[in-house]
Amino acid sequence: MKSGARDREADEKGQYERLSSFRWKLRRFLRVSEDICRDVGITMLHYQLLLHTQGFEGREWASIGEIAERLQAQPHGVVALVTRCEQAGLVERRASAQDGRLVEVHLTAKGRRLLKRLAQLHREELAGLAAVVEAASEV
Repeated sequence: MKSGARDREADEKGQYERLSSFRWKLRRFLRVSEDICRDVGITMLHYQLLLHTQGFEGREWASIGEIAERLQAQPHGVVALVTRCEQAGLVERRASAQDGRLVEVHLTAKGRRLLKRLAQLHREELAGLAAVVEAASEV
């Protein structure tokens, strides 16, 4: 095998190694996140809903449609998820002052405290994932 072909194979192998590491770290992050959420008594979807209510610049709420997009879920499924979070005292629905058809999902004080705690618990794992994402992006 010629030197150029060996170099290409080595480059390709390095790309596979970085992609494999990325997928492993991503799966590890998700598993650890599931464990963190379970330890505080909520599901990963509850946590993501709480997080996504705060994901839009300039406001402290998200609509059902926006949350559905972020979760890659159907709006009717998100309505059920919001209902469960509302029953747990984590969020509340409010009618939009600008558009009566729009329902805003806001965190309650309890939801805000829980989100803060969960974000802190995720920080260390997220830092490890960030490094491997950067390496994988060189593929």
